[in-house]
Amino acid sequence: MNMTPLEFWLFTAALGIGTFLIRFSFLGFLGGRTLPEWATRHLKYVGVAVLPALVTPMLLWPQATGGEIDPIRLIAALAAFLVGWRISVVGAIFAGMGTLWILQALL
Repeated sequence: MNMTPLEFWLFTAALGIGTFLIRFSFLGFLGGRTLPEWATRHLKYVGVAVLPALVTPMLLWPQATGGEIDPIRLIAALAAFLVGWRISVVGAIFAGMGTLWILQALL
């Protein structure tokens, strides 16, 4: 699809405004207010939902191995899962990264 420079910049500006409005809808309108208890309870699960969504494609179809499943990545994902299940999301990130790097260095 060929776009003129004007169309490109209008499209880029529209995307920027849209992204700003999405973020502002939470920060600008709710920034100074206390959220209801049910909303706060549901927001606790955002990190737990986002991390698997980011990791799964890299685990099942890693570009580094040409799309082949890598046992090292599976072990690192298991380590991240176990630490995340028992400790925290941040701990899961460090456990998964650390396991991946150590196993790649050793093997």
